[in-house]
Amino acid sequence: MRYAAPRGTMDILPHQTPRWQYLEQIFRETCRLYNYNELRTPTFEETELFARSIGEHTDIVGKEMYTFLDRGRRSMTLRPEGTAPVVRAYIQHKLFGESPISKFYYIASIFRYERPQAGRYREHHQVGVEALGSEDPALDAEVISLAMQYLTALGITGLELRVNSIGCPGCRPEYREALRQAVQPYLVELCETCQVRYNANPLRMLDCKVPRCRELTVSVPNIVNHLCQECADHLESVLGYLEDLNIEYTLDHRLVRGFDYYTRTAFEIVSTDLGAQNAVAGGGRYDGLVAQLGGPPTPAVGFGAGIERTLALMDAQGIEIPSDTHPVVYIATLGDKPRRTGIRLLTELRRAHVPAETDYTGKSLKGQMKSADREQVKFVAIIGEEELDKQQVKVRNMETKEEIDIPLTDAVDRIRDITGMI
Repeated sequence: MRYAAPRGTMDILPHQTPRWQYLEQIFRETCRLYNYNELRTPTFEETELFARSIGEHTDIVGKEMYTFLDRGRRSMTLRPEGTAPVVRAYIQHKLFGESPISKFYYIASIFRYERPQAGRYREHHQVGVEALGSEDPALDAEVISLAMQYLTALGITGLELRVNSIGCPGCRPEYREALRQAVQPYLVELCETCQVRYNANPLRMLDCKVPRCRELTVSVPNIVNHLCQECADHLESVLGYLEDLNIEYTLDHRLVRGFDYYTRTAFEIVSTDLGAQNAVAGGGRYDGLVAQLGGPPTPAVGFGAGIERTLALMDAQGIEIPSDTHPVVYIATLGDKPRRTGIRLLTELRRAHVPAETDYTGKSLKGQMKSADREQVKFVAIIGEEELDKQQVKVRNMETKEEIDIPLTDAVDRIRDITGMI
């Protein structure tokens, strides 16, 4: 029997990992600039955590979670999103007592049982940030700015920021009712999913991608006109800060989020280069979630961005990843005694932080040179019987073909100097 990766998952092969490492490096560097610290949470949590936070009537909880009973008959779920585990850790470890504002980032696998398609996998990977402890609209703008700076630092262009407010528990019920009344005459014409959402979560009808549903709801009331004064002021301040930061945006009254815990600010960063699934990143405020999960009342805001989708966008825009994964030096030897010396030099170079490689298959010197060329190394250090007798190493520049002899006793320092690895 031949085994394969489960449907909706993929192997990330060695020639692909430099792209992932580069993206993660840029994300970590951007988070450091904004003073966000990494938080790592378990791959699975108690199912109740996600049911309470995301919402029992959402597609994720109803259809897409990987849930199982462990040996203690406890219901566990593979992480379907990144925010709830961060909030759980924040409460469990009383991180709210360490600082008035806590700022975290994460890089994690996310699991959802959905139909695999381009840019969407049953196990996909996500970067994200969460800022807890302040309702200042400037913090919303900071999170958005971080997301934009991260994506821009990857070389991505043509991004569009869409912003909305979905109100708060005080003003949202009024809008829900206005939305239901507007849609009611056309309810039977809506898709089955929208008919379910009509009662369970009417705002999600605005997010439907079915053309007929979007056509029927094109004239529904604008939520901005139903915001309470506090939510309206908050939105105005967020937009003002974005303008101060020279971050262009579009106010999109149809923009909602898929989880029940969101309040006030909602945003997405999209690209036309991704086709129908055009969102690269998305997030918003969730001021009630910490208290809902048993912690103190704590306002919060964050975002998540899919790694696979971001890499697909970089491919679509022809963005090349800087690569320094090839060895700098290749040790080529000829004979048993030179081989022992070569292995010692190889290890000393690596301990001196010079990436180095050698042959382990018994190739001839010519074969070793071909291997070095295939590895795209810049220099080859050659040790044969003649070099060993003279206590020397011959270093060849693979680009210019120039060769120089250096003392074996000083080989590591000289090679570091020649290769620019000092």
